[in-house]
Parts: sequence; structure tokens; C-alpha cells
Amino acid sequence: MSSNDDPVAIPMIERNPSDFPGMDTSDPDTLTGEAVLSFHNISYRETVQSGFPFRKKTYVIGRLYNINGIMRPGLNAIMGPEDGSRSWLLDVLAARKDPRGLSGDILINGKPRPANFKCISGYVPQKDVVMYTVTVRENIEFSAALRLPMTITRDERKRRIDEVLELLKILKISEFPQPPKNPHELRKRTSIAMELVAEHPILFLDDPTTGLDLSTMTDIISVLRRISMRGQTVIFSINQAQYSIFRFFDSLTLVASGKVMYHGPAQEALEYFKSAGYEYDSHNNPADFFLDIINGGFSALLDTEEEGHDADKYTELSERRHQVTEKLANMYAQSSLYREMRTELDPLLGEQRTGRSSSLEEITCVTPFWHQLRWNMSHLFKNYYGFPNKVYWKEVILMLNLLLFLPPFCPCRAGLLFVVTIFQTITSVSAGELFVIDEDRFLHEHTSGYYRVSPYFLGKLLAELVPRRLLTSTVFTVIVFSIAGVNTDVKSIFAMPLTIMMLAYSASSLPLCFKAGENAVAVPTLLVTIYFVFMLVSVNLPGLSWIQYFNIPHYGFTVSCPSVTILGVSNFKFLMIQGIDRSSWGFWKNHVALVCIMIIFLSITYVRLLLGYSPI
Repeated sequence: MSSNDDPVAIPMIERNPSDFPGMDTSDPDTLTGEAVLSFHNISYRETVQSGFPFRKKTYVIGRLYNINGIMRPGLNAIMGPEDGSRSWLLDVLAARKDPRGLSGDILINGKPRPANFKCISGYVPQKDVVMYTVTVRENIEFSAALRLPMTITRDERKRRIDEVLELLKILKISEFPQPPKNPHELRKRTSIAMELVAEHPILFLDDPTTGLDLSTMTDIISVLRRISMRGQTVIFSINQAQYSIFRFFDSLTLVASGKVMYHGPAQEALEYFKSAGYEYDSHNNPADFFLDIINGGFSALLDTEEEGHDADKYTELSERRHQVTEKLANMYAQSSLYREMRTELDPLLGEQRTGRSSSLEEITCVTPFWHQLRWNMSHLFKNYYGFPNKVYWKEVILMLNLLLFLPPFCPCRAGLLFVVTIFQTITSVSAGELFVIDEDRFLHEHTSGYYRVSPYFLGKLLAELVPRRLLTSTVFTVIVFSIAGVNTDVKSIFAMPLTIMMLAYSASSLPLCFKAGENAVAVPTLLVTIYFVFMLVSVNLPGLSWIQYFNIPHYGFTVSCPSVTILGVSNFKFLMIQGIDRSSWGFWKNHVALVCIMIIFLSITYVRLLLGYSPI
């Protein structure tokens, strides 16, 4: 991987673009060129594993087969049935699949696709991954702050954000939290806006119209049409398209079963199939007509008069569709349209025979570490406190539990400290969700060049884990001090909260290291809870005293006991029976042990994140 953090620039072909209304293209930072993407003999084989651990079998599944084509500035649609082929082709072109399964060449303006292509092209996933606990504007500001060069001024950045908001018709509601009514539409518009503000020359969208009504679909395609007229290459997959949408397409690629049925100008596709003998009803929608052909609705090329009496109807349908796709793929490969395209593609590929790009990928960012950390902390902190009801109710439930369980243990301060240790360890189990709940969003933003792993990791800890455990520990300390009759001297006020927080952070680091990474271990919360309970009682079991050196609850309970005098108790006999050192070092050495355990587990968490989402 290159150590240079500067992104590789896509070579551009200069042209005079058609501007958006109100956009100043004389600005050197505004996109003023176009990128042409060509793909040559593309095939993709996915390696999958199945079976029990340590006995897994590996299978290789073909997803794409010998696909060629070229996509220029404009609207480039990839259509096909629900067999996954269109999304596979889109993701392979966008470098969103493991490059080890790819064979063939993908070129940008006749040059090999750069290793950091994911960071210098836009990509809108089908699943919305925007942060819905902050406003629309805050989401787009986050994208602009991390993906635009530092040389762009704040005013220029704000101008671009306002233009994108107005273009997508969400300027008036950009300052408000995302409403619960019809949130999918707003999140989809926000996802697109976050990519448009970066002004990359190529934009990929995976089924951007799925789940939207016709009016919203038309609006979004119209927006994509406008930016494509400005010189941007827009490539998107789509299942079905009304004629009001289809008429905007410049290029159409029909794929099924991993093979191309048609690739060329969208407005010539109808004539292509009509000339092949398919009858078209003038009242029919062209997009539905094409899908009907691919799905086997027409049988001009197949003799299907005979019915297999013994064949299962579903098997027969599958075989029929396979025959249809094979016939259509062969028909396209023998067409004059395909020969003309190869005449254009072959010279481009010939120039690159001696200098093909490596299959290695890299993540590059345009902003420095501290800038990424600051924006991550700000964004994540807003996200944490975007759940006020969840935060408040969690603390209310904690207070009720403490008020219910702590009073009986007040006369026996050792028992009180034991209950404190139990509460802090058990309530820390939920910290394991810290990286899990944001996994899809992190994967998209990291691979798109928003930030590196380290600022995200530190931002998560400082903006979410620290306040989450700090608030709980503070509530816990106040209740313990209130109902246990604690001496409120300076030493008590600082020692007890410090002990509770150190125990909470150390205990939280354990579930984090299991749950982080792309291949996170599926450890149920119950098992982590059982671990803590076992560790609470294991020290007193014969032959298991050595476990104390790896026992987080033991360190927490031990570090609390020297401070029982702070709680108004001088039961030194109890301390001696337990072998607890009540000296100053006896107090601090357990804090040191908790810190070391926390550092070890958090380091494992970071390494798992780094390895789990590193480019290949």
C-alpha cells in the first residue's frame, strides 16, 4: 500500500459542460470534465465457504461472464431481472467487490482504474446508511468536510451544500431532524446529496428507485439527468422503469444470469429486439417489454411447444429462462452492435497490455488525521444524544434498579461493594453494540475515503463510549453516596467515582473486542454475562485462584475494598481475610491492572477493525 495520502486523480477529458442553474463552473474546484469507463472481458467468480467451523468447504460461483462495454457521461442504466446480475456488475465496476475474483480490465479514459478508485468516485448503496439522528444538512456537511480538499473555503463549501440541497428539493427541511413519516424517501435523497457534494466525475447508484413512489422516482432520475448533462458519468442499476423514467436513459445494459443481453444506446434497444422478431405493442412500456423478453415471456427463439410431463414446473421454468438468456446472449454477441462496440474497445485495451493495474486497492483521504477525528467526534456525539428518550429511560431504569437492590446491602458495606461491582460489569455488556450498530455506515464511509480507521475508532470511544459510561457511572455514584451514608470528604468524592468508572470502562472493552470487525464473533450477550458472573465467584473456588490475574470483576472489587473506610467502615479483618492490600499502592495497583486490561482489549478491537475492513 502506498504511504502517500494524496488521492490518485482520475484523468479527465476537458469539455464545456452544461451548467446547473446558478452554479459557477469557472471555479477551478468545480467538476469541468468527463470520465469514460470501459470494461473488457469482465468475469467475476465469488469464493464462498459453508459448513461447520474448521470443516468448511469452499465453493466458487460464477457471477459475471465475459462482459464488455463502455459508459460515457450521461445516464447509464443497468437493467435485469431479480437474479442479482445487475448489482454484481455495478459493484464490480465501482470496485466494491473483492478484486481477487475479478478477471478482465476496467479502464478510465483508456487508463487502468486507479487503486483508490472507491475514494475518488461516488457510490450510493441500495441500503440507506445515513445517520438519521442528525439533520439532513449535518449529514451533507459531514461528507463535504471530509471529502473536499482543505483548500476549499468554508463559504465555498456552504455554497455547494446549499446548491445540492436545492437541487434535491430538501433545502427547506434540511435544518430539521428527519421525520418519521416517509423517512426512506428523505434518506435516499440525503444519500445522493452526500455523494453529489463531493463532485466526483463518476457516480454509481445501486437501485436508487427501490421502494419509492413514481413521483419521487421521477424526481431523482431528473436530478441524475441534470448532473449527467453537466459532464458527470452516472451509472445505476434499476429493476423496472416507467416510460417517464426510461426516456431519460442514454445508455442501456440488459444483464441476466451474469451475461449481457444488450448494451448500447437506450433509444435503439427497442428497434434491436423488434428486428430480431419480437412483436412490440405500441401501448407497452419499453422497459417492461425488455424484461418480459429476458424472463421468457416471448418464445420466438425457442421451441417450447412440447411440455415435459414429468418435469417439475419450477425446474422447467428455470431451464426455460436459462435457455432464453443463452439465446439472447448469443444473439447479442453475434450482432453488428456488438462488433461495433468491440471495434471501439479493442484499441483502448491494446494500449494497456503492457501496463495493467495491480489488483491491490488502497484507501486514501484528502484530509489529515486531526481533521477527521474532530469531525467524527462531533458527528458521533450528535448521534449519541440523538436518542434522548433512549438515554433518559436507560438511566431511569438504572436508578430504579439501584434503589431497589442497594438498600438491603447498606449495613454490610462489603456486600454493597460486591453489588456495585456486579452492576458495573453486567451493565457494560451492552457496550458490545458500539461498532455493530454502525457497521454498514462505517464500511461505506471508510471505503469511500471519508476517514481512516483510527479517527473513527477514537471518535467512537471518545464521543459515545466515554459519555455513555460516564453518565451511568455518575448516576451510580450519586445514588451510592446518597443511600449508603458516605463521608463526603475530598478523597471520597474523587476515589469512588474513579473506581466505578475504571471498572466500567475496563468491563466495556471486553465485549467490544468480540464485536468489532467485518467477521465479528457471534458471541451472545448471555455468554459475556456468564463470563462476568463466573469471574465474580471464581477466585474463591479451589484451584482457580490464578484466574484473578485475568479477572476484571476481581480487580474492580479489590480496588473498591481499600476504600471501605471512605464509606465509614473500618472492617480491617475482612480485608485481611480476603488478602487485600489496604495500602496506597494496594489501591492504585488495581487501577493500573484495570487500565492495562482496557488497553489490551481496546488494542485488539482496533486491530480487528483495521484487518476486518482493510482493502485487499
